[in-house]
Amino acid sequence: MANDDSRTRTSDTFGSYTALGDSFTEGVGDPGPDGAFVGWADRLAVLLADQLPDPGRAADTVHGDFRYANLAVRGRLLDQIVAEQIPRAKELAPDLVTFCAGGNDIIRPGTDPDDVAERFERAVADLTNSVGTVMLTTGFDTRGVPVLRHLRGKIATFTAHTRSIADRYNCPVLDLWSLKSVQDRRAWDGDRLHMSPEGHTRVALRAAQVLGVDVPADPDQVWPPEPPRGTLEVRRDNIHWAREYLVPWIGRRLRGESSGDHMEAKRPDLLPLKH
Repeated sequence: MANDDSRTRTSDTFGSYTALGDSFTEGVGDPGPDGAFVGWADRLAVLLADQLPDPGRAADTVHGDFRYANLAVRGRLLDQIVAEQIPRAKELAPDLVTFCAGGNDIIRPGTDPDDVAERFERAVADLTNSVGTVMLTTGFDTRGVPVLRHLRGKIATFTAHTRSIADRYNCPVLDLWSLKSVQDRRAWDGDRLHMSPEGHTRVALRAAQVLGVDVPADPDQVWPPEPPRGTLEVRRDNIHWAREYLVPWIGRRLRGESSGDHMEAKRPDLLPLKH
């Protein structure tokens, strides 16, 4: 299976899908009407489910026989994802797994992206020997993300490793570095670390494209013009962000806490996907 993100790849039909990862895959930044996060993986599941032929399916019921699990938990490091989520994914044995891990490791001071990549590759080898298709996810180009801009070199190094690993294990790649539309600030949540609902939507559309699925909109569609922002507005936004997000984040790091402590996966079983 080719590992590029071109839009000419032949579509496979997936009857089941399991998402592995951290807050990005859990869907933080994209709240649903019930208060639970939705996110790109949930949105991708809907796009995949709609590919299954089911002429007898009634509207507003289940998506045929498609089953979906999301094991991602915010704050999880790579080794935690490997220990907690990969064994469960192997038990579920879905047709498709998306594996997005290592981002929380990379943003920690002093971490070596080469070391993270070695551990990441061992996990990929384990997964590809046990489940169907495994799609890997690169890092974002963070040049426009103030809180992550200084980590761009480390993220680029890990992204290069991810593509190389995908080559070796014949995995499709969700290349977020090349998705230019998510470099717009409107693709990001107020905490500047997670995607907004529109950002998650664009990631889901690109993921579906990688898998050869026809999508209802272009993920790289240009954003509508935005009025210029004055210096005072920018300064006010920065102060609000520091008070609401940066200070609590630093506090958790100093206390050795994670936002995902005592949390469990929102969808631990392969269940039929409801509309």
